[in-house]
Amino acid sequence: MATEESDDHGGHGHHLPAVEDWPRGFGEASWWPFVTAIGGAGFYIGAALFLLGTGDEPLIGSLVGPSVFVASTVVFLVGLYGWLYHAFIVNFWEGDASEHGSSRLRMAMILFLGTEVATFGAGFIYYFFVRAGAWSTEGFPHLVGSLVLINTALLVASSFTLHYAHVALLNDDRKRFIGLLGTTLLLGIVFIGGQIYEYYEFIVHENFTITQGVFGSAFYGLTGLHGLHVTLGAVLIGIVFIRALFGQYSSERHTSVSTVSMYWHFVDVVWIFLVVVLYVGAVFTI
Repeated sequence: MATEESDDHGGHGHHLPAVEDWPRGFGEASWWPFVTAIGGAGFYIGAALFLLGTGDEPLIGSLVGPSVFVASTVVFLVGLYGWLYHAFIVNFWEGDASEHGSSRLRMAMILFLGTEVATFGAGFIYYFFVRAGAWSTEGFPHLVGSLVLINTALLVASSFTLHYAHVALLNDDRKRFIGLLGTTLLLGIVFIGGQIYEYYEFIVHENFTITQGVFGSAFYGLTGLHGLHVTLGAVLIGIVFIRALFGQYSSERHTSVSTVSMYWHFVDVVWIFLVVVLYVGAVFTI
C-alpha cells in the first residue's frame, strides 16, 4: 500500500493526515493495519478494566477502563484512516486502482468477515452454554419492545438502501446513488442512537446492568460488540459518502462501495440473529 505523495502524481490536493504510508522502502509493508489492530485490542482491554473497576470491592479505579477505551478508540480511528486512505483513496485519485487489485481487496474483506464470524460465534457459544439448563427471567427488563422492533426495521431498511445505492452507481445514476447512500448513513446513525437509548432505559430505569448475572454480561457483551461494529460501519459509509460527494466512484470503479456493502450486510444479519436468540429467546424457559 505504499504510495508517493499526491504532488508527484498530478497534485490532486488530497493533503490530509497520513499522506505518507510507512515504513517507507518496504514494498507493500505498512504499519497502519497494525495500528488499527492495537486500537481494536484496546476495546476489549478497556472493557475488561471497566469490569475490574466496578462492584463493591473494585480492583482498579473506575475511570481506568473508560480511559483506555477512549484512547483505544482514537488509536483505532487513526489507524483505520491511514489504512483506508492508502488502500483506497490515494490509489483512486492516482488512477492506480485495477480490477485485479479490486478482486484482492474484495477477497480480503471476505477473509476479514470470516474472522468476524468466528468472533461473534465465540460470543454466541458462550451464551448458549450459560443459557443451558434452568433459566429464570426474574429481573429481566422487557426485552422485546417497540424500540428493538423499530431499530431492527431501520437496520434492515438500511441494507436495502445501500444495495440499491450500489445498483444506482452501477447504472451511472450518481444522484440516486448519493441520495440512497446518505439515507443509509442516516439510518445507521439513528440505529446507534436507538441502541444507546435502549441502554439508558435498561440501566437507569430498569436497573439492568452488565454485572447483573450471566445474562447481563452476555446481553451487553454481544449487543455492545455489535454496536461497535455498526459504529465502524457507519464510519466507513461516512467516508464513502464524503468521497462520493467529491466525485469519486463510477460504474467501473466502485471497490470501496462493494466492500463496505459486504460489511454492512454482515452486521445486519448478525443483528437479526441477535434479536432472535438474545431478545426473543431469552424470555423462554427450557
